Amino acid sequence: MAGAIPEEIVEEVRKSNDIVDVIGEHVQLKKQGRNYFGLCPFHGEKSPSFSVTQEKQIFHCFGCGKGGNVFTFLMELEGLSFSQSVQKLAERSGTEVPASVTEQQERGQSREDQTALEANEWVVKLYHNLLRNTKEGKTGYEYLLGRGLTDETIDTFQLGFAPNSRDFTVKFLEGKGYKPQELLHTGLFSTDKENKPQDRFRGRVIFPIRNHLGKTVGFGGRTLGGGQEPKYLNSSESELFQKGRMLFNFDLARSEIRKSGQVVVFEGYNDVIAAHQAGVRNGVATLGTSLTETQARLLKRYAEQVVICYDGDKAGFEATYRALQILQKNGNHVRVAMLRDGLDPDDYIREHGAEKFKRSIIDAALTAMSFMMHYLKQDYNLSLEGDRLQYVEKVLDEIAQIESSVEREHYLRELSNAMDLSMDTLVSDLEPRLRKRESKRGVSNSAKAPAPKQQSRHYEKKIPTAFQTAEKQLLAHMLRTAAIAYKVQEEIGASFITDQVQVIATHLYAFYEEGNDADVSQFVSSLEDPSLQQLVIQTAMLPVVEDISDQEISDYIRTIKREQVNKTDISQLLAEQRQAEQENDPIRAAQIAMKIMEIRRTLKSSL
Repeated sequence: MAGAIPEEIVEEVRKSNDIVDVIGEHVQLKKQGRNYFGLCPFHGEKSPSFSVTQEKQIFHCFGCGKGGNVFTFLMELEGLSFSQSVQKLAERSGTEVPASVTEQQERGQSREDQTALEANEWVVKLYHNLLRNTKEGKTGYEYLLGRGLTDETIDTFQLGFAPNSRDFTVKFLEGKGYKPQELLHTGLFSTDKENKPQDRFRGRVIFPIRNHLGKTVGFGGRTLGGGQEPKYLNSSESELFQKGRMLFNFDLARSEIRKSGQVVVFEGYNDVIAAHQAGVRNGVATLGTSLTETQARLLKRYAEQVVICYDGDKAGFEATYRALQILQKNGNHVRVAMLRDGLDPDDYIREHGAEKFKRSIIDAALTAMSFMMHYLKQDYNLSLEGDRLQYVEKVLDEIAQIESSVEREHYLRELSNAMDLSMDTLVSDLEPRLRKRESKRGVSNSAKAPAPKQQSRHYEKKIPTAFQTAEKQLLAHMLRTAAIAYKVQEEIGASFITDQVQVIATHLYAFYEEGNDADVSQFVSSLEDPSLQQLVIQTAMLPVVEDISDQEISDYIRTIKREQVNKTDISQLLAEQRQAEQENDPIRAAQIAMKIMEIRRTLKSSL
């Protein structure tokens, strides 16, 4: 697995990055017994089936089956190569890694993408320097200061200014040795009528957009003039820059999101930056589009609670509703920070100050149901009796979707007080809705459930045979204790029944012979085949008897030996049966078939 990377470097990096700490930066983990559990970051789920064991330094999801050590976690999560994961974890722990590893890390990306990322970093520095230190950038700098931003905030976000020139950036990158024609996919340039590259961003304040690794993959630009051009302009979509899969400021906010268990979602860059300066460091923003399901899944992976804080106008109200629907469908716990009088978060902070924004807006965020009660009011004139009744019906429909009976009662009381209706009346109207909901669930579950016979057959297939159980238990103990591995090696070598277990056993014997201690995480790194890695992780996570006796080990070995003998007998008899058939001896062929059936019956009865 390590390839050209020295094993001692891999081991030093692995041991300096505790898997619980690393995964805990991406997944909310809670300790249960010896292990930690959380929602799997690799597939959608509502109940935690993702397990991390600190003792063995491995993870395993009982839902989707993915598993591995600290390196494979980052490789799966962020699409990194092995060398890239080593480099990233080395940087995290301050471990020095040879330049050869860094070169491997760079080769893990396509040359085109690597060139684009390098060019983007040069452009970030260029635009930021223009903003802070030149006459050309003075207009942009004064605009940002006028919005209340400090130099520290401007530097933190590396805000910049693109001059109003057709080819300023083109010439700059040409001077650095790049060919702008090859950078069209970065979104930095467009083309003129002669198909020549020209600057995409002109006369705009620039917001660098970084991915979760902190690499600049795109830019957003705000015009400072009027005219027909769009107020905001983003880089065009590319392999590196996909608006529906990214969130502005996620790289800087991630640690605070993890620590607080909460993320605040804004509509724009300025809102995030103003909130950051106001002390709200867990804010992110969509990139000029509505919130997507992919973004909702990303948020759920990192935060228990999502607070939506959109503009306080009609458009913001509608966008909040749409985002709420997507987040709730994904299982996120949602609250809504309501802004009044058409203000956006940036305006509110400048008018009322940072402290009031945090106290009166973020901390006072409404529950999803309270927001829905406000949202539904806009469709009705509550001074009219008919509209009042329709509004009550709509709210009852929403309350019926709430799982908690305590919460349902709370909102029924709110509705009762607001509409001057008795609780008994509302409860009476709610009950048929609850029955209908449960009925639908029953039908849905019945439709999904297989017929009893199918279910029984499926279950039978899942029952492991005696030798499969013996193999798994032996391998689990061999992974835990070298002495048991040596005993098994003496008795049966690598002669397991299952091919994959044979291969793993062979690798494990070699691993111990090299002087390594029992260490599942280290052993996984030594395996090249992902399927073998997964089987090792699954086996290592099996519950086993801590102090297994020699007799139990011998029993498992005996079971495997018996299976080997029976398999050999059957194979030999099948060959004899084919020969009898070829010699036109049906009586002998039938006799052999009876023997085979008898052996198989004996095997089945011994399970």
